[in-house]
Amino acid sequence: MKKIVQAMAALLIGMGLATASQAATLVAKVSIADQKMVVYKNGFEKYSWPVSTARRGYYTPVGNYTAKWASKNHRSKKYDNAPMPFAIFFNGGYAVHATFDLKRLGRPASHGCVRLHPDNAATFFSMALEEGLGNTKIIITQ
Repeated sequence: MKKIVQAMAALLIGMGLATASQAATLVAKVSIADQKMVVYKNGFEKYSWPVSTARRGYYTPVGNYTAKWASKNHRSKKYDNAPMPFAIFFNGGYAVHATFDLKRLGRPASHGCVRLHPDNAATFFSMALEEGLGNTKIIITQ
């Protein structure tokens, strides 16, 4: 009986390790209300940064997304060739990207994208590429 219990325990531990390795993802949780993005890697909080989301008259989409594509030196076709460095696109033309309008971080100021300090955007961009875009989740809540 003791060997059966030990075997079951080993099996359960092994299953837990497999589950943990499959869950090795990068998750960015954006709170529109708090104007903050918290980044988790493998379930552990790594960073908490101020952001700017959509200002009055614009919309930041709420929901759970997987990163779709990345562009290190992107420029907006919709908004006068505006720079969007370190862009991680998650829903059509919506992205997490750097801004140079640093004084507005922490309050709504964008056309709908999630804007970060350039250093933070570069860090998130690198992490997303390292983990793989398919393993990068962006969760946006009100």
